Amino acid sequence: MNQEERIKSIIEYLKLNQNISMTDICKMYEVSYDTARRDLVKMESEGLILRVRGGAILPSMTKHINSYKERLTDAGSKRSIALSAVSLIKNGDYLMLDTGTTTQYIAEFMSTQDNVVVTNSIDIAAILCDKPHTTTHMLGGELHAWHRYAFGPRTIEMLSDIRVDKLFLGTCGITTEGLFAPTVEEAYMKREMIKRANQVILLADSAKFEKNLFHRVCPFDDIDVLITDAEPPAPFNKICSEYDIQVIVTSE
Repeated sequence: MNQEERIKSIIEYLKLNQNISMTDICKMYEVSYDTARRDLVKMESEGLILRVRGGAILPSMTKHINSYKERLTDAGSKRSIALSAVSLIKNGDYLMLDTGTTTQYIAEFMSTQDNVVVTNSIDIAAILCDKPHTTTHMLGGELHAWHRYAFGPRTIEMLSDIRVDKLFLGTCGITTEGLFAPTVEEAYMKREMIKRANQVILLADSAKFEKNLFHRVCPFDDIDVLITDAEPPAPFNKICSEYDIQVIVTSE
């Protein structure tokens, strides 16, 4: 077994067992201590693991988020979540659509009449331009080219004057402590969106669970509805029950 094959095998082992020791690697792959150490050094340099005394663990925090265009390529579960979300929209609803690939599909699938939509996403705003029975309010601010949204103090200021019926909220990660975002700026913007909505509907595919990022957005008691593509892990089901969060599980 070469180094690349060992690395793939070690990652799979860590997903099941949370940690691995140097002794484990030597025994499992019949390699020397120096070879095991070189494997871990390479894995750490690529951000695959964290080295700890005597072995390694998987990183607990996600630090890299793919670009908006990259995230659009994984459409299956996001489209099914968006279809379930659209079923909650009624004629005349005032809505807020958070930036995200799933919320973009909501904009595409919307067919209700006389909706007012607030968004900071340039892509969502462009899609809604083709819906003559929808009024769109585009939030201003600095443009984040990587994630294609407006952000900053001006965006927060504009949000403070707005009230909507429903917020469709995306997230990059969820733990038992709540929702998380990769930056302070994004976390504060989402917090302000939550304050402006009568009902907060969280859109989260199964890959977002047990994924930790830099800054917490909010605890679970700020969420009213969760739409996801698979039954949430047991700890999250318990939390949703505790906070009376409606869980909608869809399928592709």
